[in-house]
Amino acid sequence: MALSPLNPPRNAPLPPRAPGRPGNAMTSTASFDDLKTLIHNKLVDKLDLSRLGDLDGDTLRREIRLVVEHLCDTENPLLNRSERERLIEEVLDETFGFGPLEILLKEQGVADIMINGPKKVFIEKKGRIIKSDVVFRDNAHLMQILDRIVSKVGRRVDETSPMVDARLPDGSRLNAIIPPLALDGPSLTIRRFGANPLSLEDLLKFGAFTPEMVMLLEAAIKARLNIIISGGTGSGKTTLLNTLSSFIQNDQRVITIEDAAELQLQQEHVLRLETRPPNIEGKGGVNATELVKNSLRMRPDRVIIGECRGREALDMLQAMNTGHEGSLTTIHANSPRDAVSRLETMILMGGVELPIKALRQQFSAAVDLIIQSNRLQGGPRKVTHITEVVGLEQDTVIMQDIFLFVQDGIDENGRAFGHFEATGVRPTFIDRFESANIRLPSNLFTGRVLGR
Repeated sequence: MALSPLNPPRNAPLPPRAPGRPGNAMTSTASFDDLKTLIHNKLVDKLDLSRLGDLDGDTLRREIRLVVEHLCDTENPLLNRSERERLIEEVLDETFGFGPLEILLKEQGVADIMINGPKKVFIEKKGRIIKSDVVFRDNAHLMQILDRIVSKVGRRVDETSPMVDARLPDGSRLNAIIPPLALDGPSLTIRRFGANPLSLEDLLKFGAFTPEMVMLLEAAIKARLNIIISGGTGSGKTTLLNTLSSFIQNDQRVITIEDAAELQLQQEHVLRLETRPPNIEGKGGVNATELVKNSLRMRPDRVIIGECRGREALDMLQAMNTGHEGSLTTIHANSPRDAVSRLETMILMGGVELPIKALRQQFSAAVDLIIQSNRLQGGPRKVTHITEVVGLEQDTVIMQDIFLFVQDGIDENGRAFGHFEATGVRPTFIDRFESANIRLPSNLFTGRVLGR
């Protein structure tokens, strides 16, 4: 790998500074950014790009760090230690990572990153949205980082395709929209999931549900009930789906279908499928409906759709009705009853001409359980309903709540609080647990307040 200098001696005389470069420490953000740009450009000039693949990632980063350190000492030897280290890290982030985004992606506790143009970056932390100090130089800089992200997963974003869904290496989900649709510059929204997804113990500690509710959900997964996880944006649907998937037996073949892969299943036998947008000529696109149909020819034990958004909802229901029990999906809805209406609407908007009663017959025959996840005021996320789909009576889908979360009020910090309760309803699918040799405590469904 031709880097010059690759490892300059520490006591070597430094060449003269660039004309006009001040010989003192940084005095403003502008001068810091100017120096960072200069060093980054000089680094690019020194790299032999044809040989970058000869070294593994860690070795390559160490070698280039030495060059950046030398350039820092060359261009401004009077930088203090903290400024020098910050400059080196930011140049390396520009070279290997996602520039200013790297700071936020490494920060613990950041749930969402919202970028409204290069100078307005907001984050959600501990349930509250705050403005970040992180900024991009300009629209071109932000576009450069966005292109780097989407190109890694075979997506594109330009004037002919100004909206894109993609994923980051750590599993976080990105949605972006650029001018001319976004008036204030490229706008990015990143939903953080992290390399280590939340575990069941984490969700119990955070009070998302209770141990009694987990016992039912574990039994439902192992007994191969078909489950829909319903909730609004940011309510924790995907996190809950990841957590519940841990109960799937390792000897089962699971096929996942997503628009932007974000599920992090821990089983060994998982086949992950991802939709593909059409190319610049409008050809080559593969949607979720096609993937669902194809997955049924691949001998799945379970099919998991990351999110039902359109006509694939009907294919999912048909899969659940034709022997692929134990399948799961998520849907955007505010309550279990709304989830039924939302599925009907998506199927009808997809051009399927079926009577409402026929759709509801499909739904009631296919779906056993709806889990409702909501994000409450102030940020807490709770499983607010575990609801059984009992069947169809005339044209109405009959459902009954098994467990509920009841909000009691708002605390002094503006966060909602409440309690969980068992409704006293014994689900009709309890015989399927017994057939699967699953035994639950006899008092699990006794009506009471939980956790007190």
